[in-house]
Amino acid sequence: MSASPLRPDLTGFRRRLAELEALLADPATFADNRRAAALGAELRFTSKAVKADDALVALEKELAESRTMSGEADAEIRAMAAEEIARLEPAVEAAREQLIRAIIPVNPDDSRNALVEIRAGTGGEEASLFAAELLRAYTRFAEKKGWKHELMSLSYSDLGGVRDAVLLVEGEGATALLRHEAGVHRVQRVPATEASGRVHTSAATVAVLPEAEEAEVVLKPEDLDMSVARASGAGGQHVNKTESAVQIIHKPTGLMVYCADERSQLRNRIKALRVLRSRLLDMTRAKEREARADARKTQVGSGDRSERIRTYNFPQNRITDHRIDLTVHGIEQVLEGNLDQLVDALFEADLRERAEAITRPSA
Repeated sequence: MSASPLRPDLTGFRRRLAELEALLADPATFADNRRAAALGAELRFTSKAVKADDALVALEKELAESRTMSGEADAEIRAMAAEEIARLEPAVEAAREQLIRAIIPVNPDDSRNALVEIRAGTGGEEASLFAAELLRAYTRFAEKKGWKHELMSLSYSDLGGVRDAVLLVEGEGATALLRHEAGVHRVQRVPATEASGRVHTSAATVAVLPEAEEAEVVLKPEDLDMSVARASGAGGQHVNKTESAVQIIHKPTGLMVYCADERSQLRNRIKALRVLRSRLLDMTRAKEREARADARKTQVGSGDRSERIRTYNFPQNRITDHRIDLTVHGIEQVLEGNLDQLVDALFEADLRERAEAITRPSA
């Protein structure tokens, strides 16, 4: 059967399973313990996928037989067939879902903490106010999921909006679900300061980075240019009398991190270094993928209104995600952290896309 979003083709998996079984049956394979361990892990993954496919094949066969029986002349047989069809159809659908999950390798980043970076884009103060609403939405979403969250940095605009912010989210599945929020979020609404009632369009950008482990990214003291300043709050007022804000510039790359959320200079320094490590790890991975030098730019674009993954249309009270052509209503509820409908749909679409890519026959 050819591959499709609902029925992946595991011909390649079955071929690889036979190869792995042959390799692991050869005593010479175990001369290299590391290679043997890697092959063993691949065998377990591949075997699990093939077993899931076998289970689906068996259920599909049962369903096909029941559908054939539903055309029998005997009323009792037709009734029995109808019962079987009602039982088997959801079972087949569940088995398909299990198969899709079984063939996709676990992303090691899924178990990491997530750093959610939000920046005001095109649109001036209105963009900053929208960025503040997105920050609130992700904070509330984390709370509803039972995830820990912590502001790593926050820079206010003159009218109390958010120029940029970094939110650390800790919890099972945080990175897996939030990574699809990366991109340009466009908002269409009438600003409170707009006397004519004209709808304005502005944007905010979101990047989602897995937090780097300290051992993964070594920061040399001579590569860091660190300075301190007095932290400022909304509207520019100084929020404390000591120089607690910390700015770190990584001289080899030019990356800059500013943290002023804590009253303690030491705490802000620790936070800034955590953010810097994650950005550097992301940059290294982007180079390895032969992508742009900075993967964050790939994620968020330039912040221009024309580059968008999602549009929040306030006059029509709807949100459209342009990647999967999904529209939901109830903007206020979504901005209160009720993101599940959007996040879950994107997660499922990504699973199917990855499953298709894995099982697609090579040209």
